[in-house]
Amino acid sequence: MENSKDCVRMPLLGDDFPQMTVQTTHGLKNLPSDYSGKWFVLFSHPADFTPVCTTEFVAFQTRYDKFKDLNCELIGMSVDQVFSHIKWEEWIKENLKVEIQFPIIADTGAVAEKLGLIHPGKGTNTVRAVFVVDNKGKIRIIFYYPQELGRNMDEILRAVHAMQVSDKNGVAMPAQWPEGELFDDHVIVSPATNVKDAKERFERAKKGEFECVDWWLCHKKL
Repeated sequence: MENSKDCVRMPLLGDDFPQMTVQTTHGLKNLPSDYSGKWFVLFSHPADFTPVCTTEFVAFQTRYDKFKDLNCELIGMSVDQVFSHIKWEEWIKENLKVEIQFPIIADTGAVAEKLGLIHPGKGTNTVRAVFVVDNKGKIRIIFYYPQELGRNMDEILRAVHAMQVSDKNGVAMPAQWPEGELFDDHVIVSPATNVKDAKERFERAKKGEFECVDWWLCHKKL
């Protein structure tokens, strides 16, 4: 039986992003320290010069300015060598007229192992994973997609924005925010955690602090 001390545990939500030095198309980078004070999205793709991955890189680049407006950087990654990344970037620019401006990690397999990006049931390439890391180096969101399914970058962008709004205002974010079926662009007020606060909920709602469907379901516009 394998010694548990030798096992590499996949990082979980709330963990510090693992310290690592990586080779990228923009040179060596130290993660997460080189992005101190910034959010970043690290996303892995199965391989260069593949159809779905190409559409994803174009989609990420198209929204790169929107991510930067949120103080958030993008970092791509696969187990391809750096010269393959460079030639693929050149192909995308020449044939699709899109210039990839964010770095791509050329992984030897060490990063994929540390982050749990190779799933044996899906082959030997990295799955489509997304790690959203905040400005303190904490992992806040993890998405995993199979190789057959391209990602929705607008949802990743929405998720980063929503987490930043949540952090700043101490609120929770409802489904489909900011275009929810129930409360439009309102946010969720954290539920009461004791009897006294629960009884005061409707009184506070009468004063216009927020709106309540019930004492445990209150919402407000920021």
